[in-house]
Amino acid sequence: MTTRRLTCRLALALTFATTASAQVPPSIDGRIEQLKPGEYIWAPEIAPVGPVTVIVSLATQKAYAYRNGVPIGVSTVSTGSDGHATPTGVFTVLQKDADHVSNVYKDAQMPFMQRLTWGGIAMHAGNLPGYPASHGCIRLPPAFAKLLFGITRLGITVVITQDARVPVVAAAPSILAATSAAPTSGKDYVWNPTLSPKGPVSIVVSGRDRRMIVLRNGIEIGSSGIAVDVPIDRTSAFTLQSIDTGGEHWLRLPLPDDPRTGELSVEDRTKGYLPEGFRTALATVMTPGTTLLVTRETLASASTGTPVTIIEATGQ
Repeated sequence: MTTRRLTCRLALALTFATTASAQVPPSIDGRIEQLKPGEYIWAPEIAPVGPVTVIVSLATQKAYAYRNGVPIGVSTVSTGSDGHATPTGVFTVLQKDADHVSNVYKDAQMPFMQRLTWGGIAMHAGNLPGYPASHGCIRLPPAFAKLLFGITRLGITVVITQDARVPVVAAAPSILAATSAAPTSGKDYVWNPTLSPKGPVSIVVSGRDRRMIVLRNGIEIGSSGIAVDVPIDRTSAFTLQSIDTGGEHWLRLPLPDDPRTGELSVEDRTKGYLPEGFRTALATVMTPGTTLLVTRETLASASTGTPVTIIEATGQ
């Protein structure tokens, strides 16, 4: 079965993948299972514009491309083999290079490379034998790698998970809700958006530090103390799908060992109390594609305490 025929046959089915279920619907899953190593589905016309999110499932050896919260592509992949595990977690694309050559693995060709960590993990075109076989990277079919490369930009969210779950629609997390109650008196925050005038925005909240940081294009542009009314005891991740007259519309991103569905959890209902000035400033930089990460761990470790990278900053 050719890729072209698969695209036509499954484009309609893909539109149902944004249901409230945390699992791929059976009607879709069965058809996606028909994909052989190196095959993929590509239907960008379903969502012509909007922020892109990529979900990689190590369990199914598939990558799912979403635009504006709608699935527009599914591809087979080959991830890390024994001894070279592909890390799980939430990442951002740090670098793109259509003609990349590895300086680690004997000048290996890595076309349409999209770097996820400065430690050598990336998505790129490569050989797909039908099982995990890389040194940690995510190999994509060459044609799919080129198509994906063409619609992404630096800073997009990429989630690597052990299971097959996909993003689900969720209400706006209460921790970002505007509030009149400030956690501290005075101006207990820093706000300097000129440090990074443009680019994708990531918001990270640490329950242990009681602090929020805001990064744009991987550079910290603001931070503030935050008070919460319920202890944060697990990590949640969201990406902002759209903003309209009805408010903000978010997608919950699947994280390893997180059994929750699209229903609001205690963590989602946790109210955050920020200085009024900081909350007002934050609203000015939030656009579709903004990522929110709420973790119980300290920001100093940039980790949940399990093998999950929360964000990989660009550094200098």
